Amino acid sequence: MREADTRTGTGQGRDVLVIGGGIAGLAAAHRLLDGDEPVNVTVLEASDRLGGKLLAGEIAGARVDLGAESMLARRPEAVGLAKAVGLTDRLQPPSTATASIWTRGALRPMPKGHVMGVPGTAEALAGVLSDEGLARIEQDADLPPTETGDDVAVGEYVAARLGREVVDRLVEPLLGGVYAGDAYRISMRSAVPQLFEEATRHRSLTEAVRAIQDRAAAGRQTGPVFTGIEGGIGTLPAAVAESVRAKGGEILLGTRASTLGALGTARAATDDAQWRVGTADGRTFFADQVIIALPAPAAASLLRTASPKASQELRSIEYASMALITLAYRTDDARLPEGSGFLVPPVDGHTIKAATFASHKWGWIADENPGLRVVRTSVGRHGDERDLGRDDQDLVGIARHDLREATGLTAVPVASRVTRWQDGLPQYPVGHTARVARVREHIGQLPGITVCGAAYDGVGIPACIASAHAAVDELRGDTSTREDLKANPVQSLHGGAGE
Repeated sequence: MREADTRTGTGQGRDVLVIGGGIAGLAAAHRLLDGDEPVNVTVLEASDRLGGKLLAGEIAGARVDLGAESMLARRPEAVGLAKAVGLTDRLQPPSTATASIWTRGALRPMPKGHVMGVPGTAEALAGVLSDEGLARIEQDADLPPTETGDDVAVGEYVAARLGREVVDRLVEPLLGGVYAGDAYRISMRSAVPQLFEEATRHRSLTEAVRAIQDRAAAGRQTGPVFTGIEGGIGTLPAAVAESVRAKGGEILLGTRASTLGALGTARAATDDAQWRVGTADGRTFFADQVIIALPAPAAASLLRTASPKASQELRSIEYASMALITLAYRTDDARLPEGSGFLVPPVDGHTIKAATFASHKWGWIADENPGLRVVRTSVGRHGDERDLGRDDQDLVGIARHDLREATGLTAVPVASRVTRWQDGLPQYPVGHTARVARVREHIGQLPGITVCGAAYDGVGIPACIASAHAAVDELRGDTSTREDLKANPVQSLHGGAGE
């Protein structure tokens, strides 16, 4: 990479600047350096750490995740990257896959036989829904078809077919765990693409769900659905960064990209570089290609001059804020239900949205800390962020209150931590897929510029990595990665970064 007129790379190959040091930016840098073509890669990260929403930490001496804690194992991208950077032996599935839902006054087993809460039969939700709610599902087969159009909100469509109770008590908490959003606003085409595709082919929604289930059964994958990493998912960014540096890449922290401009007639002075990137501290970098791996607002700001239309589209992407309250208890004081934790439907009026019994879910936490039980709870979602204005002590009190109501846990924690994720999760409302297509169309007019990250192709870790891989391949002139993702919507499922 050339800073001012001094090349800090090998003097051969393309100079590629990756802006953003979250998991998407790091994955892009790693893929750039993993090919045979000589390339000089520099990553600019505005903050003082790497990883974005992946954050390893500790509580009462126990290693824990303070951000995303698991990743979808049945998509290849995240597991593949972890293996590529030497973490194969540390990949660990959850110790238990049993979860609950706290609804209608009790912890109830999480139903099986559904797609993101949408059942194939009424019996699949027995115990969670009322008798009236189950009867309403049965009406689906007799209703006339419901048009999806170019896109439709998940909650709106499911409520029209199966009744609001399905949405309020199961779809809402499941989607909320992934997007921290509102099911009645979230795009079915973007968030549950395989359901959207099947809904256009079948008269009833339950038929569409059964078709998805039949296809999944025919090509059933073995092994766990999700996986974690010993020491925490938050250790993945450091491992990727170490690999990037070992391959010759440069990573600069505390370096905020503030301007992006085409060189035009000045190219001859910079060995035919196409782009100039200025930083907030007054430095200038020249690059042949630039990958923008930033949240939508920051990407919009950077593109305001180079592509005003893309910038305008990106500014319209909304984000949700949330907080994680992590609590540590003495093992002898904390009796918890079996399973990995529970989800909480907002309709029941509680404050926490989910709870994870981390010491139950992750064997490495239990093994390293036999005297502790670690519990994570989450608060806040799009349109319901008022509690995030409370101070840390109040949030801990709220989490303890709801845990007591749900599980009977009355013990006093020996330690607590509140981790706030301001504007942490992009929202995918109706029309999101079309908006992303417009963004890419506008940016496609800028030779050598591309974007990737959670704002585009899914908020889960594998989806972010897939977005990064597609961006790199496009710069190489290979669009097949992007086309494969479009052609296989089931592969666009987002491994949730939440609870």
